[in-house]
Amino acid sequence: MKKVDLIFRFIGLIIFAIIGFVLAKYVANLIQPNLDWLPYSIGGAAVLAVLGFFIFPYITIHPVIWVRSYLTKISGQSLLAALVGLIIGLLLAVLVTFPIAQLPSPFKEVLPFVAVLFFGYLGIAIAESRAHDFGDLLRSFRRSSRISTQDSSSRWSRDKSILMDTSVIIDGRIVDIAKTGFLPGALIIPRFVLNELQYVADSSENLRRQRGRRGIDVVSQLQKDKSISVTVVDLDVEGVREVDEKLIALSRQMHVPILTNDFNLNRIGELQGAQILNINDLANAVKSILMPGETLPVRVIQEGKESGQGVAYLDDGTMVVIEEGLQFLNKEITVVVSKVLQTAAGRMIFAKPGEENSKKHHK
Repeated sequence: MKKVDLIFRFIGLIIFAIIGFVLAKYVANLIQPNLDWLPYSIGGAAVLAVLGFFIFPYITIHPVIWVRSYLTKISGQSLLAALVGLIIGLLLAVLVTFPIAQLPSPFKEVLPFVAVLFFGYLGIAIAESRAHDFGDLLRSFRRSSRISTQDSSSRWSRDKSILMDTSVIIDGRIVDIAKTGFLPGALIIPRFVLNELQYVADSSENLRRQRGRRGIDVVSQLQKDKSISVTVVDLDVEGVREVDEKLIALSRQMHVPILTNDFNLNRIGELQGAQILNINDLANAVKSILMPGETLPVRVIQEGKESGQGVAYLDDGTMVVIEEGLQFLNKEITVVVSKVLQTAAGRMIFAKPGEENSKKHHK
């Protein structure tokens, strides 16, 4: 980049020197026809050459770089809407210029240019503000045009995308979930999420560093699996610094859900109208359903909070609190479910030892 900048500075030096030489000669002849213009031309060339060396990159490549950087930050949907709005605005400006051309000078020379600028800007502004509606219209049209050739599952897999946040990547369960095929469509990982993972992986705290590195490994596993569609995008949100706020803003702009297991992001996202998919809710939903009176085999592994209670865990991680179960510590027993409690932390099962276990224990 520095080499390109330097090259353009020297190009600007040459161009401005030529302009300065010609301009100084013209001004000198205009002031006094018989004046020796050569010294003035050399001076003008020198002054404008220095000016061109310093300002030429700022009027050539720097605006191009800025425009390119800006375009990478906005979604394709917003860009397309702005382009359509500009075309409509220019067409309106053309219609307005016909009656304006009948006005006396200088209005007929100035007002058409003003109309082009005004209607062009107005078209872009209105289209940009309604970009979401424009995107919804295009998506609905695309879906309706595919009805005759594609079934509903293929339409879902092509049209539906899911944003991933940092916590769900570090969690790691997303790899197994994605392999099952229950998450059709593309998994989208914004670049700022990867940057946060890298920041966590470079932490001086050992546990935090391990979590960050595990998250990076999870991304690598997702990308290597050909059956999983993963896309890393450079989308960003101007004026927003927090990663969670950026994800919520992108979710609302792109009309896609956020996949997370972060409770705070879940709550804030729902309050702001973003669609949230929490894998903890999924994990709770797929746990086996047990009714009071059913029996199940468990192994008592620790003491409960209350006196005499024992605690066991099912294969899916569900906690089973066993009344008078401490006497069976480190033993496998059959328990009878007495109550199932659903909490924010998950599902808890309260049970009592089966009669056959009590008889064996007394013997």
